[in-house]
Amino acid sequence: MLAADLTLAHLAAALAIIACWFSYSFVLRTFARGSLNAQLATVRRRWIERLTARTVKPFDAILLGQIINAVAFFGSATLLVFAGILTAFANLTGVYATFEALPLAAPISIELFALQLAFLAFILSLSFFSFTYALRKLIYTLALTGALPDAGSAPGPEDDELRAATAAVLSEAVKTFNFGIRGYYYAVAALMMVVSPYASLATTAVVTVVLFYRQLATPSAHAIRRYVDALERDTLR
Repeated sequence: MLAADLTLAHLAAALAIIACWFSYSFVLRTFARGSLNAQLATVRRRWIERLTARTVKPFDAILLGQIINAVAFFGSATLLVFAGILTAFANLTGVYATFEALPLAAPISIELFALQLAFLAFILSLSFFSFTYALRKLIYTLALTGALPDAGSAPGPEDDELRAATAAVLSEAVKTFNFGIRGYYYAVAALMMVVSPYASLATTAVVTVVLFYRQLATPSAHAIRRYVDALERDTLR
């Protein structure tokens, strides 16, 4: 049975989180083609091209290993946080009593509090699955990278296609990882529901603006855009 104090504002806050989280990549891809993600896809393609030009590749192996370690770390950390939330359900009455003592917490029923915890667990579970799927895609990337032609081998007509496919799988892995990372941002908005659904809506808006700002207007985004422009000029020569 749903909580008696569950309102349309609570549902709107939850839907806003899901809508912003899931539509973020589509909006960025459709209306912001010069975004950081798009620029880095070009950089990764260049990386794979340079990788096949090197006879010795310890640097590339280290980079791929660091990416895999980062994804695995976030997957493990998310699983621990998720386990903590499930533990809270085992002692829901005690956790709810502690929650009621918080000065900023809105007075809500224990049923609504359980729903809010469940929604937070749902977000974290999606992030966890994203991290594990990203890890799987990185394993694919390792296999594809290992099968790329070496610098000393005779060039073949399919070499460009092999490099493009490897870079595409690597970019897909990073895209899936980024989806999971954004889940952490929107988990903060979900957590703000304990204050009020309107606080959650405001936090969702702020988080979304911050994410778009980091993609389009930060000094790092501008620097990477200049890097890609330099790569394109070098290609045209």
